[in-house]
Amino acid sequence: MNQEEEVRTRQGVLLAIAAYTMWGIAPIYFKTLENISAFEILSHRVIWSFVLLALLLQAGRHWSHVISVLKQPKRVGYLLVTSTVIGANWLLFIWAITNDHMLDASLGYYINPLINVLFGMMFLSERLRAMQWWAVLLAFCGVMVQLIVFGSVPVVAIALAFSFGLYGLLRKKVAIDAQTGLFIETLLMLPAALIYLNLFASSASASLTNNPWSLNLLLVTAGIVTTLPLLCFTGAATRLKLSTLGFFQYIGPSLMFLLAVLLYGEPFTSDKAITFAFIWGALALFSFDALNQRRKRHQDLSLSPTR
Repeated sequence: MNQEEEVRTRQGVLLAIAAYTMWGIAPIYFKTLENISAFEILSHRVIWSFVLLALLLQAGRHWSHVISVLKQPKRVGYLLVTSTVIGANWLLFIWAITNDHMLDASLGYYINPLINVLFGMMFLSERLRAMQWWAVLLAFCGVMVQLIVFGSVPVVAIALAFSFGLYGLLRKKVAIDAQTGLFIETLLMLPAALIYLNLFASSASASLTNNPWSLNLLLVTAGIVTTLPLLCFTGAATRLKLSTLGFFQYIGPSLMFLLAVLLYGEPFTSDKAITFAFIWGALALFSFDALNQRRKRHQDLSLSPTR
């Protein structure tokens, strides 16, 4: 690896840590808005993300990318579906955080890498290795134990994991850069957000003119909370191998877990403890398998003849 590649890798690592750390501590922001309805927070998240992304597109003179996509009905149709899926994911995440289900949100994003593996097998013709099958089986056992022994299902966690996994799968198929894609998704969600705030939201905070400046500042910040970690993630993804980037993905749910238990005092009950233990075991197998495959690839490259 030459010096330029080392610099890019170092930058990628820092950007990945920044992205996943911001996602991990985002619940602190949403907790400050827990007296506002999840639909209202979601509407502000869409509106101010749209505004910030528009400013970034203008600064980078990237409107041609947006116009090019908007001229392709099939891609716009895909983005209409992805905007619905990510909107539902955002709404559920906001509801979980503001209603003391942060542990469920954490569990959902721990499960997500395993869902991605399953989706890859089901829809992208990817084959699962033996250790990946064991990891998926462990995760399934964790959910079944909670269902059979304790009579409960981690609905929020499963819904978050599946919705985010489905979003990733669909975005992979549409193949649009993150900034352009997210801008068009927020553009498609914008009418619903504006209609909700102006016609259906009944709380006093729905109108910015009724709010103190501190609350309005928090609501506007929703655009930064949404967009900044995504831009860091995109920067990391262009500098790091996907296998390397994957090892940072547990920062987010780990920080959520610590916040839920240590800062916000959510009860870590026996049913959650058992389910988390299975999921952590599954992720340990999953990570070990990824490391092992990476080591084998390095060995194969070192043994291959140079040209």
